Amino acid sequence: MLHFFENLVDPYIDYSANDTPPNKIGPFLWALFYPFRKLIALNAVTSFATAGAEVFLIFYLGHLVDVMSKTSPSEFWANNSVELILVLVFILIIRPLIQTLDTALIKNGIQPNLAALGRWRSHRHVLRQPVGWFESDFAGRIASRVIQMPAAAGDLSFQMMNALTFTVAYMIGAGILLANAHPMLLIPLGIWMVLYVILLRWSLKRIRPAARASSAARSRTLGFVVDSYSNINSVKLFSHSDRETESAVEIFESHRQTYMKENRIVTVMDSGLVLLNGILIVSVVGWALFMWTNETATVGVVASAGALALRINSMTGWILSALSSFFRSLGVISEGMETVAQPIGMKDADDAADLEIETGGIEITDVSHHYGRDSGGLKDISISIKPGEKIGLVGRSGAGKSTLVKTLLRLFDPEQGQISIDGSDISSVTQDSLRARIGMVQQESMLLHRSIRDNILYGRPDATEEDMIEAARKAKAHDFILDLEDNVGNRGYDAQVGERGVKLSGGQRQRVALARVILKDAPILIMDEATSALDSEVEAQIQATLNEMMKGKTVVAIAHRLSTISEMDRILVMDQGEIVEEGSHEELLEKDALYASFWKRQSGGFISED
Repeated sequence: MLHFFENLVDPYIDYSANDTPPNKIGPFLWALFYPFRKLIALNAVTSFATAGAEVFLIFYLGHLVDVMSKTSPSEFWANNSVELILVLVFILIIRPLIQTLDTALIKNGIQPNLAALGRWRSHRHVLRQPVGWFESDFAGRIASRVIQMPAAAGDLSFQMMNALTFTVAYMIGAGILLANAHPMLLIPLGIWMVLYVILLRWSLKRIRPAARASSAARSRTLGFVVDSYSNINSVKLFSHSDRETESAVEIFESHRQTYMKENRIVTVMDSGLVLLNGILIVSVVGWALFMWTNETATVGVVASAGALALRINSMTGWILSALSSFFRSLGVISEGMETVAQPIGMKDADDAADLEIETGGIEITDVSHHYGRDSGGLKDISISIKPGEKIGLVGRSGAGKSTLVKTLLRLFDPEQGQISIDGSDISSVTQDSLRARIGMVQQESMLLHRSIRDNILYGRPDATEEDMIEAARKAKAHDFILDLEDNVGNRGYDAQVGERGVKLSGGQRQRVALARVILKDAPILIMDEATSALDSEVEAQIQATLNEMMKGKTVVAIAHRLSTISEMDRILVMDQGEIVEEGSHEELLEKDALYASFWKRQSGGFISED
């Protein structure tokens, strides 16, 4: 039966990929809750019914006491047997059904699906952000917000239904019950409610910012810890385990202080509530006893009033806890929105079309990019790359080679100038279609923490098993892959590679990355020291594979080891963001300028920084 409730809402319903989540908490929650609006409305009804059933039982208890005090046992059973049977049916069948429906709606229908929907939408939105956006924050903190914020929204829905709806319904029922018993009993209840609202306003005004600060501190703590674990090799190689532990004290202490500040407010709330509840019990029961003494109230009224006061006493502690959790959840959501509700940093144009490549010619015209500074980056770069031409990029570190490649991949838009492929401005085509037509082999290849098969197929997910294995063979990876086995017994192409491929050697990672690009078979190829992590013997084999792979493709290759690009059609020498030389290897040596000096200074084939 519970599967019925679990499948009432599909958490992965599609929505416009161009939608940016609202940056105000009210509209944000509405957008999140909207698919569940019918379930939430029904849950409000069941919460009202649950509260009404409880108030009815207290009312009936008082009625029962009055009847029992006025009749003998034999008369009691003779006159009330049908009524008692109906109440028994209500207690054993109807009330459990109402409460089961109430619980199933919130616990099985709303909470898990709301959390899944929120995480899916948040993850989808975050993945659309440009690379630079991820570089400005901890990966752990981003992940924490994506995971925790939707879960907090699910908790919020539970607290709304159980604390807000149930409480309102219960207080209305309690007021009706006391008014029916004796209108004068509303006076102590009314005074208590006013004092209770004052306490809540005082407390909640303070707990909301405290909860948000606590949530932010928790995310900072998680980000710091994940950063240490992600860079565990650096921590170990520099013998800084103790240093990291000491640095963590400040982060952990900040989290502890914000958490203690939040709990101080909760403690004050709880102390004030204990006092108010004592006043409620004494005033309601005392007032009922006073009226009974003056024969204006029955014993049943006293019993009902006492039971109601005790129930409100126990319920208000739960309400206070729920409201504290409510604002704690709001704090998590508000803090999470700082990440998941940010506008997309670089969007496709509204009329962007998919890039279609016929020849692969590239035109870079007057491109400048200084990362928002006055200098650095690129300065007035203009390059015309013919279809199928092989271009080598050479220069010292910081000369602008990587920046130029990133603009070609449109990882960010240049501050000035234009880049076109086959006559199409890359800013007018979709980013995904652009990158789908460019293969990239980086100097440091990162792999996903998945199987070898999944990592290679990342290049072309619809490729056949035969195509995948052939790509691995061409990358000289097939033989070592067959010998792999992970710590749970997966072998060969099913073996897991670890986070960022840490279970493989640098050369093995590079060959898997090469296999991925070979399988992708894109018409434009960018290589950034593609064979730098390979030993000389394997490099010679791979270089032959790369030479074969480059046939018919437009190639841009970054190199510090000049021997790897000496056979390129044209070599561009960059210095301080500008192209200062260009020509073939032989032509540049004849010029006896910067490139020639690089060639002469090479030690082991690498460019000197002098």
